[in-house]
Amino acid sequence: MSEQITTELVNGRRFPIGAERVPEKGVHFRVWAPERKTVKLVILSQAEDVDPPHPPTEIELQSEGNGYFSVIVQEACIGSVYRYLLDDDPQPYPDPASRFQPQGPHGPSQVVDASTFDWTDTAWTGIEAQGQVIYEMHIGTFTHEGNWVTAAKELPELAALGVTVLEIMPVADFPGRYGWGYDGVNWFAPTRLYGTPDEFRYFVNQAHAVGLGVILDVVFNHLGPDGNFLGKFSSDYFSTRYQCDWGDPLNFDGPNSGAVREHVLANSAYWIQEFHLDGLRLDATQQIYDCSAEHIIAAIVQAVRSAGAPRKTFIVGENEPQDAKLFLPLEHGGFGLDALWNDDFHHTAMVAMTGRADAYYSDYRGHAQEFVSTFKRGFLYQGQWYSWQNHTRGTPGLDMPPAKYVNFIQNHDQLANSGSGKRIHSLTSPNRYRALTALFLLAPQTPMLFQGQEFAATSPFFYFADHKAEIAHWVARGRAESLAQFRALATPEMQARLPDPGDPQTFTHSKLDLNERNLHKEAYALHCDLLRLRRNDPVFQASRQSHRIDGAVLSPDAWVIRFFGENPGDDRLLLVNLSRDLHLVPAPEPLLAPPKDCVWDAMWFSDDPRYGGMGMPPWPLQGNWYLQGESAVVLHPVKPAKESVDHEQ
Repeated sequence: MSEQITTELVNGRRFPIGAERVPEKGVHFRVWAPERKTVKLVILSQAEDVDPPHPPTEIELQSEGNGYFSVIVQEACIGSVYRYLLDDDPQPYPDPASRFQPQGPHGPSQVVDASTFDWTDTAWTGIEAQGQVIYEMHIGTFTHEGNWVTAAKELPELAALGVTVLEIMPVADFPGRYGWGYDGVNWFAPTRLYGTPDEFRYFVNQAHAVGLGVILDVVFNHLGPDGNFLGKFSSDYFSTRYQCDWGDPLNFDGPNSGAVREHVLANSAYWIQEFHLDGLRLDATQQIYDCSAEHIIAAIVQAVRSAGAPRKTFIVGENEPQDAKLFLPLEHGGFGLDALWNDDFHHTAMVAMTGRADAYYSDYRGHAQEFVSTFKRGFLYQGQWYSWQNHTRGTPGLDMPPAKYVNFIQNHDQLANSGSGKRIHSLTSPNRYRALTALFLLAPQTPMLFQGQEFAATSPFFYFADHKAEIAHWVARGRAESLAQFRALATPEMQARLPDPGDPQTFTHSKLDLNERNLHKEAYALHCDLLRLRRNDPVFQASRQSHRIDGAVLSPDAWVIRFFGENPGDDRLLLVNLSRDLHLVPAPEPLLAPPKDCVWDAMWFSDDPRYGGMGMPPWPLQGNWYLQGESAVVLHPVKPAKESVDHEQ
C-alpha cells in the first residue's frame, strides 16, 4: 500500500483512489477494477449546474497493470459530474471513492477539491483521551432543518454546557431521504442530505473555533443493501470466509485484499486530512474480520495518527465482546484504540432505573456492587461466564486508565431498542434519574451524552431508514425480530405498535426541539452544574488521571465512592442511595471517615430545588448520617468551627 500511495503523491495526488484535481494538470481519476478489461470515464458535464449540459464525454482509462486504471483529464474541473463504464456493461456506475454524490448513491459522482476551503483552525492541536465529555449527535435530527449549517449555530451552546467532543453518527452517503447512516455505501462522500462537503468542513471549523473536537462514526464491517456497487468493480472487495450480521464483510485478509485495505486506510486518513476531524469511532469492531499479521484495526489507528500529526487524534471503538486487546498499546500486541464504549455501565444503570432485566440486561442486577465495580474497573465482565450468551464475556483489563471506558446511560441504539424510543428520564423516577446522572457525570470514566439528554428531551429517538419497498419490508421485519429478544416487545400487541422505520413520521418525530433547553431548565441546570464540577474541581480532575478512587457497598442499593485528592485531606465523597431513606447506623466503613482534623459537609446534592428536587436538610457535621431516598450527595472536607470542637470535648 505505501508504495502505491507514494507513487500517486508524486503525481500530485493526496489519496490513491477517486477523482482529485492536480494543479495545472486537470483532474486525475483512479479506480481499482482488477476483473475488468476496460474502464471508461463518462463526464456528463463540466459542472453540475451547466444549462444546457454539455454532451457526455467518454474517455478510456489506462490500465496500470496492477488492477488500477487511471487517467488525467485537463478539461475536467471542480463540479464536473461523471460515472464509469465497465467493459460491455451498459449501466454506468458512480466512483467507488466518490467525494460527493449530489443525487444520492445511484446518481453520478462529482469532482470536489478540498484544498479550496479556507480553514481558520491552524492553532487547533487536536484532542486526546483524557478529560473529554462526548456528545453523540445525528445531524439529521439534531435541528429541525437537519443540516450542517444550522447545527453549527448550536456549537457555542454545547461548548458552554461542558461538552468537549462531538461524535457524529455516520455520514457516508446512503439511499433515501433519511437514515441513521449505518447503511452507508459511498464511504468518501458525506451525504448530500446534510449539505455539501464544504458545509461539513465549515461545521468542523466552527467547532474548533469554540473549543470542540469532532470525531466521526465510521462503518468498516459492511456496506448497506442498496446503492453498493463495489462488487461491480471487483468481487474481491468482500469476503466469503466470514459471516457478518448486517451483510457481506470486507475482505481484509484474502486474495487481492491489499487494495481493499488501501481503500479503508485511505478513507480513514481522508476524513482526518480533508475534513480536519479529530478522530473516528469504529462501529461494531467485533465484526471486522482479519487474520493478517497486522490487523486492519491496528492499521487504521496508525493511518489516523499519521494523517492527523502533529495534531492529537482520538479513536473510540464499539466492541460488544469487550475485548481489552483493542485498547492495549500496539507495542503490547493491542490495536491502540484510545477508548471503548462501556455497555456494562449502561446495562446496570438501565436495570437500576427501570427494573428491566430481560434479554441482554439479564446478567445485571443494578445493585450497589455493580456500580462500585464499574467505577473501579471499567468493564464488569472481563472473562466471567455470561449467561445470556452462554459463554464467557470480556477479557482482563483491570488496570486500564479510566478514560479508556466510555460510559453512557443513553445512546442511539439503546433508545431505539426500547421499542418506544423513550428517553430514560421518562422511564424512571425523577429522583433516581438525577442520582444516577450524578454518578454518570462524576465517574472518572469518559462520559457520553446523547443529543437532547442534557435537557430531558421529550422527543423519542427511533430507528429510521428510507429504502425502496422490497428492502424496507425486509428492514422492518428484521428490526421487529431483533426487538423480540425482549419478551414484552415480542407480544403481538407490542409488535403491532413498533414504529415503521420507513415511515417519514418515524424520522420527524425523532427530531429535537432545542427550545426545550428553556422549557426544561431544571434538567439543563443539573447537567451544566455536574459538568462544571467535573471540569473545575481539582479532585474530580485528578481521579481521571489514575485509579485515585475507592468504593464500598453500604446497602444493596446504596454505596460510597471516595475520590482521593492530590493533597492529603483534600478528598471527595459521592454517596448514592437508590432505595428508601437510609440511616447509616452503624457505619463500619473506613471510606466514610473524614480526613484528619476535618468533618464532611455537602457541596452538591441531587435533591437541590434548582434541579426539581424537594431539598435536603443541612448536612450533619456530627453523628450518623441519613441518606435521602433516591438521591446523591457530594461531600468535601471542612475544618470544624471552634465551638463545635469545644462542644465535642
